[in-house]
This record gives sequence, C-alpha cells and structure tokens, in this order.
Amino acid sequence: MTSKLKIANHDTRTRLRRFILAAIIYGSFVIYLYSPYLENFRLLQYLLVVNVCLASLGCFVLSRRWVSSFAGSFFAGAIYGFGPFVLGLAKFHPTAGFLAATVPWFFCPATFLGQNRWRWAALPLSALPFLAVLLFFRVSADYRLFAVPIQARLRLADLLGLFAPLVAANRNLAPLGFYHVPMGTLLMGFAMLIAARRIGIITILCLGTVLAFGSSFFCVSPILWLSIPAVCCSVLIGVGMQGLTSAGFADRKWVLVVAVIMASLAVLALLLATKYFQIFLGLGANYARLFTETGRMYILGAVAAGIIFFIIRAKLRVTVIRRIILSAAMAIDIFFSARFIIDKVL
Repeated sequence: MTSKLKIANHDTRTRLRRFILAAIIYGSFVIYLYSPYLENFRLLQYLLVVNVCLASLGCFVLSRRWVSSFAGSFFAGAIYGFGPFVLGLAKFHPTAGFLAATVPWFFCPATFLGQNRWRWAALPLSALPFLAVLLFFRVSADYRLFAVPIQARLRLADLLGLFAPLVAANRNLAPLGFYHVPMGTLLMGFAMLIAARRIGIITILCLGTVLAFGSSFFCVSPILWLSIPAVCCSVLIGVGMQGLTSAGFADRKWVLVVAVIMASLAVLALLLATKYFQIFLGLGANYARLFTETGRMYILGAVAAGIIFFIIRAKLRVTVIRRIILSAAMAIDIFFSARFIIDKVL
C-alpha cells in the first residue's frame, strides 16, 4: 500500500513538473510574439495573451489522456494555442478567443472523469463544450456584446487555410488550419483514430465540423463552432507525433505515406509559387513568396518523415532521435508561421 502511494505521489509530481514546464515555455513564447504590440494594447487586448496561454495549456492537459510523451502533448497544445485558429480570432473581440481557449478545458471532465466506474458520465459531459458555446452567445447577446458577427461563416475559399495558412492569413480569410509540418502528424493521428475505432471522438469531430460549415445555429457564429474540431485535430496531431516516434517495422508503410503526401503538398505549393511569379508586372510576387515559404515548410516535414521512414526500415528504434527530428521541424514551423500571422492580424 505504501509503495503504491509513493508511486502515485511520484506520478503526480512528474505531471505537475511537466505542466509547469509547458506553462513556462508557452508563456515565454507568447510574450515574445506579442512584445512588439504590448505597449499599444488597451486593457481588454491583454486578454489575447491570456487566451493563447490558456488554450495551449488546456489542450496540453487534455491530450495527456491519449499521449504519454511530453513532446506530443506539448506540441498538441502549441498547435492549438499558437495555431491559425486561436491567433486569427484576434481580429474579432478578445472574448471570442477566450471562449475558444476554454473549450479544451470543458472537454477535460468527460475525458478524465469518464473512465472506469465513471464511464457512464462521459456522454453527458461531452456536451459541455457545445453548451458553453451556446451559453456564451446567449449571455453576450443579453449584454449587447457580439464577439464574432453571426454572419461571419466559413466559405469554400477558407479551405485554403488547410493547405496554405500563411496565404489565407494574408488574404484575411477565416482562421483555419494547423500549419504545415503538423499536417503530416495529423494524417498519422487520423489513421490511428480510425484504426482504434474511437466512435465517440469521431462523432464529436464530425458534429463540430458540420456546425462550423453550416449556417448560424441558435444565433451562434459558425466560426466559433470550429474550436471543437480544432481541439480534436490538435490532440490528434500529438497522437500522430507519438505514433511516428514509436512506429515499428510493420508500420513503415504509414510513415512512407505521410512522407509522400508531404512531398506532394510541397510540389503543389512550389508550382503555385511559380504561377504567381509569372503574373504581369510582379503583381503576384507577394503570394508567390508565401507559396514558396509554404513549399519549404512542407519539404521540411517530408524530410523529417523520410528520415524516420529510413530509420524504421533499418529496424532501429532510436525514439529519442525521431522525437528530436519531429520536434525540431514542428518548432521551426510554429515559430515562423505564428510570427507572420500575428503581424497580419494585429
């Protein structure tokens, strides 16, 4: 009994240390990103900084249910909090970003309490994020606060953000997407989700996506519904990262598929860059440079996945090296892409 108690205390201290470490890194990075604008912020705009940290930590905590590695959970949180969706909400009222930041925290009761003997509670608790979005718009309407216009909805053109988030941000499209390198781990995460037949998570993801791309529902802006699939996909990115770092020889074909898809996206981006460079009088040069940068990031992701594939093919585990390769590629992508989006939004 004493031995079990010591192990439990050790696990609790380890989780707390990892949480504090993630909070320090997130906090330092968000201050770096917003530092050029902080002195000109009004009081309410400081909520933008809080939103990013709260969103990142919420997704970090949520992902710990399925991701055992610190790196996987850390980047799951970083992709959500510092991703195009949460950062892009800065062009609306700061409370819109606050609502998106609380969504992963509302998923936590269903995730952690809905285990073992509390499993029956998972279904009703899963409705909390949906109810929170509805309640937010109901209360804000009573106070004549419209954080996001109800007319603001996702259009077909906004899907460009899934492929080229920097181009979408430059065109002031609706915030959508997960940067470039994480798209590879997202594909791996989706494959693992389907293989595991997680029907509940798939249902929540599909329902949130339908609401996001539909019309206004109970006077809720469709864009805010996007926070639900964005959280799910961010967690899947962490799951996919863990899958790539721990994949065995039998899983090498999935890693190869990820590398091929990333390389194909890189080729597509560079072809589009060439097309825009050829526009008369260089009017498309700005978009051409952005597509070139997009292609470079996809190449970075393809190279990382390719290296991991050859490591697996050689029947080497070296999970630490795999994790370092993936972490470096994703950190580079987030570092430069987040800086660009904030400069465009603010």
